Amino acid sequence: MSDLVVPTYRILLVRPSALGDVARTAPALVSLMRRYPGARVDWLVQDSFADVVRHHPDIGDVIAFPRRQMSGFGFKPGATIRGMKFLNELRGRAYDMVYDLQGLARSGFMTRWTGAGRRVGPADARELGWLGYNRRVPIDASIEHTVDRMLAVLGGDDVPPVRDMRLYVGEADRQWCEQWMTKHSLTAGRYAVVAPTARWKCKCWPIESYEQVVTRLGQVGMRAAAVIGAASERGQTELLIRGDTVSAKPPRIDMVGKTTVGQMMAMIDQAGLVLANDSAALHIAVGLGRRVVSVFGPTDVAQVGPYRYDTGTVCAKTAGRIHYRTARDDQSVIASVNTERVWDAVRRVMDQPPPRTVHDD
Repeated sequence: MSDLVVPTYRILLVRPSALGDVARTAPALVSLMRRYPGARVDWLVQDSFADVVRHHPDIGDVIAFPRRQMSGFGFKPGATIRGMKFLNELRGRAYDMVYDLQGLARSGFMTRWTGAGRRVGPADARELGWLGYNRRVPIDASIEHTVDRMLAVLGGDDVPPVRDMRLYVGEADRQWCEQWMTKHSLTAGRYAVVAPTARWKCKCWPIESYEQVVTRLGQVGMRAAAVIGAASERGQTELLIRGDTVSAKPPRIDMVGKTTVGQMMAMIDQAGLVLANDSAALHIAVGLGRRVVSVFGPTDVAQVGPYRYDTGTVCAKTAGRIHYRTARDDQSVIASVNTERVWDAVRRVMDQPPPRTVHDD
């Protein structure tokens, strides 16, 4: 009797953005590998976010989507030439199965372009993204959280969910962080990472409120507060950055615009506490098993909050729900969260275990 031959599948996971969404898609990668042991699972992700998944032990290859270089695709000659080169290389990988967990027009188009025999995505994909699939999975409306909805897409295609949120830091980034800690006389677990920005202003707790909480972090053992954000967000963080003086307690370390995504992950991985809005830093902290306090305004924590970790979540108390896309620059909802509630959350998370990263053991 000949040995049973198990097919070696080539599988593509499509989740290009946003950074926080990419971080919390890790369970989908693990689920696919458990369902198809021996398969090669690649991940199509925006090039600037690749560090979040690059070092995951289950990943085959990172397919870096050059979003900026392809801006103007179909209208600008240069962008169109670069885009066609990327798309043709993608098709040339000859995938057997593709799972689109973004569910938008662009991701649906790229899923269809692969030419894979099995193309799976949510039946309610927006912007007609569902046209790219030949297996459209209806999602039960009672499933709220983004992570569970993504896993439901896989479950509809006979892939059992594995709720493993773990993220992994690369060795070069880990070494960089060790040198950074040495430079600032820090030790692991004794500093806080503060991420006070977000893409949408309505998600940003007022910087003055952050300052009031940060000045008290020494009471929970934090010897410094490292402020992170994109270079373009420096103006939003100025009040905290100004705290980088001899008199500021705890001292502030200005890291705004000074790290790669991988280096930011390494900083979070060694932090004793992360203080953030509804933003990428929050979900990276959960994936790394770090204690985190997060402040929510108009976004729905049941859908996009830290996965199965509400210990440090502080939500605005409001009678009506304002969708963040319609309240882009309106901070009135999130500003209603007072500092004492957030400080109570800080003390609470420091007294309790950090978030679990594996929920199926």
